Amino acid sequence: MSTPTTSATTPRSSRPGYGPVRAVVDSTENISPGFARIVFSGPDMAAVGSEDPVFDQRIKLIFPTPGHPLPELPDDETWYTSWLELPADTRGCMRTYSIRDLDMTEESTRLTVDFVLHLESGLCGPAATWASQAAVGDEILLVAPRRDAGSAGGIEFHPAGAPAVVLAGDETAAPAIARILEDLSSTHPDITGTAFIEVPGPQDVLSIAGPRGVDTHWLPRNGADHGTLLTPAVLEHLGMMLIDAPLSPPSIPGASSGELLWETPAFSASGEKLVTPEVNPDIYYWIAGESGVVTQLRRHLVKGMGVDRSQVSFMGYWKHGVAMKG
Repeated sequence: MSTPTTSATTPRSSRPGYGPVRAVVDSTENISPGFARIVFSGPDMAAVGSEDPVFDQRIKLIFPTPGHPLPELPDDETWYTSWLELPADTRGCMRTYSIRDLDMTEESTRLTVDFVLHLESGLCGPAATWASQAAVGDEILLVAPRRDAGSAGGIEFHPAGAPAVVLAGDETAAPAIARILEDLSSTHPDITGTAFIEVPGPQDVLSIAGPRGVDTHWLPRNGADHGTLLTPAVLEHLGMMLIDAPLSPPSIPGASSGELLWETPAFSASGEKLVTPEVNPDIYYWIAGESGVVTQLRRHLVKGMGVDRSQVSFMGYWKHGVAMKG
């Protein structure tokens, strides 16, 4: 997953809300053909965590370059520029992931990440390669919210009091959707809605303990292209027909470049004018995954249905044919 930098809430601590810590692989499990679940812990991880719901909170993972140690980075706001100044062939690679689970005690933190193992046929990036080979005791750098920083940002799920939600995404968004639903079970148990999750195959259908009022639909592609099942399922649910007209690059941010679509009520990668979120909207939409698929759904919702952009978060986590960045 590659994401733009968005603003964060001012932390209670003088340190930045996010910071790098050394994380140790505590356990690994291939939970399906398409997902590896890895739990991180370790002495430094005790500084990581938040008392707030996780929802779709993003973190950064820095994987070591094969044959080289992890970089030593300062524990302050200069960590990122310090990392960029290191030689590119030895500093490791950085990728963005969602937190699948966060287990905190007074003295320790265990953080779980679900890795997608094969995003595109025949291709396996450095993060997926590392995850497929990870063993207990392996170490990475994990850039995550600090316990003493309050709300550190990185969360785009803001339903603003809506009584119903529509969540949609592919396998890269599945961990975030799962975490959102499980957090809603405790924070908004009466919420209703529908979740659509497109995955490579039927064995990648996973268990989610979501609210009773939210129906979850798993959509195994079985070799079809990304979005083949997701787009028509979402549109049918909304009472729309799939429009097979080509997208118009001038009117769709990011459609004609390698940039990822990232349009939320609080941030616009394309520079669109931000709007004041509607209080207690009827429904809130959260859509993430392959940027082209998300762009198409955005066109139908915003242009076709007239959904106010303050009611929806559209996030391109990756893009066909474009190497993911940090």
